[in-house]
Amino acid sequence: MSDHPADRRRFKRIAFDARTELRQGEHTWSVKLIDLSLKGLLIERPVPWLGNPQQNFSVGIHLSDDTDIAMDVELTHEDKGQLGFVCRHLSLESIASLRRVIEFNLGDAAELERELGALIEI
Repeated sequence: MSDHPADRRRFKRIAFDARTELRQGEHTWSVKLIDLSLKGLLIERPVPWLGNPQQNFSVGIHLSDDTDIAMDVELTHEDKGQLGFVCRHLSLESIASLRRVIEFNLGDAAELERELGALIEI
Protein backbone atom coordinates (compact mmCIF):
# COMPACT_ATOMS: atom_id res chain seq x y z
CA MET A 1 0.00 0.00 0.00
CA SER A 2 1.34 3.42 -0.95
CA ASP A 3 1.92 6.25 1.50
CA HIS A 4 1.63 8.87 -1.22
CA PRO A 5 -1.00 11.48 -0.19
CA ALA A 6 -2.88 11.21 -3.51
CA ASP A 7 -3.35 7.47 -2.93
CA ARG A 8 -4.90 8.12 0.50
CA ARG A 9 -7.21 10.90 -0.70
CA ARG A 10 -10.88 10.16 -0.11
CA PHE A 11 -12.24 13.41 -1.48
CA LYS A 12 -12.42 14.34 -5.16
CA ARG A 13 -10.71 17.58 -5.96
CA ILE A 14 -12.66 19.93 -8.16
CA ALA A 15 -10.71 22.31 -10.40
CA PHE A 16 -12.33 25.59 -9.57
CA ASP A 17 -11.63 29.23 -10.26
CA ALA A 18 -13.07 31.87 -7.93
CA ARG A 19 -11.80 35.05 -6.32
CA THR A 20 -9.99 33.79 -3.22
CA GLU A 21 -8.29 35.50 -0.29
CA LEU A 22 -5.96 33.90 2.23
CA ARG A 23 -5.54 35.66 5.59
CA GLN A 24 -3.29 35.24 8.59
CA GLY A 25 -2.96 37.93 11.25
CA GLU A 26 -2.17 41.24 9.54
CA HIS A 27 -1.43 39.57 6.17
CA THR A 28 -3.96 39.16 3.35
CA TRP A 29 -3.11 37.62 -0.01
CA SER A 30 -5.24 37.44 -3.15
CA VAL A 31 -4.50 33.92 -4.38
CA LYS A 32 -5.23 31.69 -7.35
CA LEU A 33 -7.47 28.79 -6.34
CA ILE A 34 -6.38 25.60 -8.10
CA ASP A 35 -8.82 23.11 -6.66
CA LEU A 36 -11.29 22.53 -3.87
CA SER A 37 -12.69 19.53 -2.03
CA LEU A 38 -14.97 18.92 0.93
CA LYS A 39 -11.86 18.68 3.11
CA GLY A 40 -9.57 21.43 1.82
CA LEU A 41 -8.07 23.38 -1.04
CA LEU A 42 -4.97 23.91 -3.13
CA ILE A 43 -3.73 27.36 -4.16
CA GLU A 44 -0.76 28.89 -5.95
CA ARG A 45 1.75 30.22 -3.41
CA PRO A 46 1.51 34.02 -3.37
CA VAL A 47 4.58 36.22 -3.79
CA PRO A 48 5.86 37.38 -1.42
CA TRP A 49 4.96 34.47 0.85
CA LEU A 50 5.16 35.50 4.52
CA GLY A 51 2.77 32.94 6.02
CA ASN A 52 3.62 31.15 9.25
CA PRO A 53 2.94 27.40 8.80
CA GLN A 54 2.68 27.01 12.60
CA GLN A 55 -0.50 29.14 12.71
CA ASN A 56 -3.89 28.63 11.09
CA PHE A 57 -5.18 30.71 8.20
CA SER A 58 -8.61 31.80 7.06
CA VAL A 59 -9.78 31.60 3.46
CA GLY A 60 -12.60 33.42 1.73
CA ILE A 61 -13.84 32.09 -1.60
CA HIS A 62 -16.18 34.47 -3.41
CA LEU A 63 -18.74 32.55 -5.46
CA SER A 64 -21.22 35.35 -6.28
CA ASP A 65 -22.47 38.70 -4.99
CA ASP A 66 -24.33 37.00 -2.15
CA THR A 67 -22.44 33.71 -1.71
CA ASP A 68 -19.05 33.14 -0.12
CA ILE A 69 -17.31 30.16 1.45
CA ALA A 70 -15.32 30.99 4.59
CA MET A 71 -12.94 28.38 6.04
CA ASP A 72 -10.40 28.21 8.81
CA VAL A 73 -7.57 26.12 7.37
CA GLU A 74 -4.22 24.62 8.28
CA LEU A 75 -1.27 24.45 5.88
CA THR A 76 -0.45 20.79 5.25
CA HIS A 77 2.06 20.95 2.41
CA GLU A 78 4.01 23.24 0.14
CA ASP A 79 5.26 21.88 -3.16
CA LYS A 80 6.18 23.26 -6.59
CA GLY A 81 4.80 26.73 -5.91
CA GLN A 82 1.54 25.40 -4.48
CA LEU A 83 0.12 25.39 -0.96
CA GLY A 84 -2.26 22.67 0.26
CA PHE A 85 -4.62 23.32 3.15
CA VAL A 86 -6.94 21.13 5.19
CA CYS A 87 -10.17 22.66 6.45
CA ARG A 88 -10.41 22.89 10.26
CA HIS A 89 -13.69 24.85 10.54
CA LEU A 90 -16.54 25.74 8.22
CA SER A 91 -19.85 27.46 9.07
CA LEU A 92 -23.13 25.73 8.22
CA GLU A 93 -23.80 28.35 5.55
CA SER A 94 -20.36 27.73 4.00
CA ILE A 95 -20.89 23.96 4.17
CA ALA A 96 -24.12 24.34 2.21
CA SER A 97 -22.41 26.52 -0.43
CA LEU A 98 -19.44 24.16 -0.71
CA ARG A 99 -21.76 21.17 -1.01
CA ARG A 100 -23.60 22.83 -3.92
CA VAL A 101 -20.29 23.57 -5.70
CA ILE A 102 -19.05 20.00 -5.24
CA GLU A 103 -22.41 18.46 -6.20
CA PHE A 104 -22.64 20.57 -9.36
CA ASN A 105 -19.09 19.72 -10.42
CA LEU A 106 -19.24 16.02 -9.57
CA GLY A 107 -22.51 15.59 -11.43
CA ASP A 108 -23.13 12.45 -9.38
CA ALA A 109 -25.30 12.60 -6.24
CA ALA A 110 -24.14 9.13 -5.13
CA GLU A 111 -20.48 10.22 -5.27
CA LEU A 112 -21.30 13.31 -3.21
CA GLU A 113 -23.05 11.16 -0.59
CA ARG A 114 -19.98 8.86 -0.39
CA GLU A 115 -17.75 11.87 0.14
CA LEU A 116 -20.04 13.33 2.79
CA GLY A 117 -20.04 9.96 4.54
CA ALA A 118 -16.23 9.88 4.48
CA LEU A 119 -16.13 13.42 5.86
CA ILE A 120 -18.33 12.43 8.80
CA GLU A 121 -16.02 9.47 9.57
CA ILE A 122 -12.99 11.75 10.04
